[in-house]
Amino acid sequence: MTTASKTVSDVIHSHLGVLTRAEKQLAESLLDNYPVSGLGSITTIAENAGVSTPTVVRMVQKLGFKGYPDFQAHLHQEVEATISNPIAKHDRWAQNAPGTHILNRFADAIMGNLRQTLTDLDTATFDNVAALLSDRKRGLYFAGGRITGALAEYFFTHMQVIRPATTLLSSNSSSWPQYVLNMNAGDVLIIFDIRRYEQEMVSLATAARKRGAEIVVFTDQWGSPAAKLARHAFRVRIEAPSAWDSSVVTLFIVEALIEAVQNSTWDETKERMKTLEGLFEQTKLFRKPG
Repeated sequence: MTTASKTVSDVIHSHLGVLTRAEKQLAESLLDNYPVSGLGSITTIAENAGVSTPTVVRMVQKLGFKGYPDFQAHLHQEVEATISNPIAKHDRWAQNAPGTHILNRFADAIMGNLRQTLTDLDTATFDNVAALLSDRKRGLYFAGGRITGALAEYFFTHMQVIRPATTLLSSNSSSWPQYVLNMNAGDVLIIFDIRRYEQEMVSLATAARKRGAEIVVFTDQWGSPAAKLARHAFRVRIEAPSAWDSSVVTLFIVEALIEAVQNSTWDETKERMKTLEGLFEQTKLFRKPG
């Protein structure tokens, strides 16, 4: 594969313009249930796509793989990466850790994540999501998982100051149907879901989509299954020299969106901030100097 940091899905998408009709048919079949659709035998994949086995061989070589076994080996590596638990991730990093200080190793990894994410990120996607979040006719709903729930709450807390009609879903997924009940067509559901993808996120996105909600998903480079239901998805690089995945670049995009929305609605936002500051004064929330 020509670019090691890219997923197989990334490579397929980047080559769609040069594929033949039969190869595009195969590519669409692989992407439809990715990555599971690519884990079968070459005969099974060809039959599922309605193409010949030579078409499979030609396409994977056109994508930059040495052959079908090389293509499938990359897919297996991706699957292994998405289901890695914290212990496995720690051991993988520890085996190859250089002698430099952890701060330097971490900084190198995070800067690499940021560069690659910004390279892959379509600014039109960012602008479209900012426009959705700025539209006060739309209600906003935020949901995250066991770890990513903190990111959802952070985003919600800022957006709640900037504009009305914002809701943070409870961490108890059994209560989510009640939130979906209140969603109207055109409302926006923002989901945070990274590996090891939580099953409830797909159910939530499916139910919200049936209500006519627009779905925005923050996920990783491999892609949460919920991203397939999203109108917009941010695929962020998250790997770090740790047992835990990094949220730094995800938070970077969140904070950039907060500023974009705040800037586009500043007059209204400023009035809300003034009112909120008055409420803080009344409740004596913050300590005054002196």
